[in-house]
Amino acid sequence: MTQNFFQSFIILLLVTDPFGNVPLFASALANVPPERRGRVIVRECAIAFLLLLLFMFFGRHFLSALQLSDIALRIGGGVILFLIALRMVFPQPGGVFGDGDESGEPFIVPLAIPALAGPSALVTVLLFSSQGTTETMLHVAVLSAVAMVWLVVLLGAERMQRALGPRVMTAFERLMGLILTAMAVEMLLAGIRAYVKSL
Repeated sequence: MTQNFFQSFIILLLVTDPFGNVPLFASALANVPPERRGRVIVRECAIAFLLLLLFMFFGRHFLSALQLSDIALRIGGGVILFLIALRMVFPQPGGVFGDGDESGEPFIVPLAIPALAGPSALVTVLLFSSQGTTETMLHVAVLSAVAMVWLVVLLGAERMQRALGPRVMTAFERLMGLILTAMAVEMLLAGIRAYVKSL
């Protein structure tokens, strides 16, 4: 149980990448009055949390409606996570999600979606929901713990950037991308093994 919690926690934390999102949040909140920034961060984290929770509970019904198998989702999720990880290791213009510049106070886009609750995070919680109802409470606890990390990291984003500097933040994001690459490959191989066994 503890191992499953830790593994799921690490995967979801790497996928949502709060440390990598620090520069995005800092730039998106640049035009927001300092006294409102904390409220905006809490609001965006809450929206992302509720969306992922919704996908976690109704993920199995979503898969059934689309007639998707767990194996297809596992392989597809592995591919998506691998592509996200590559963009973390080899940065592209516009960041991991290719976001454009926004003016004014951000609402839902781009902070809640896709920065926190992006396609890879949605696929990850769908994978969680496909593992059976016995694991549901474990994964709700995982999502809650990850959301707490979002709040701690993002509320201290400006101080963190000043303290660590851009080079350290970039190096940390690339390290997280490398770990996520290995996990994505493992997920992909597990899906392929399951598919071969089903033949």
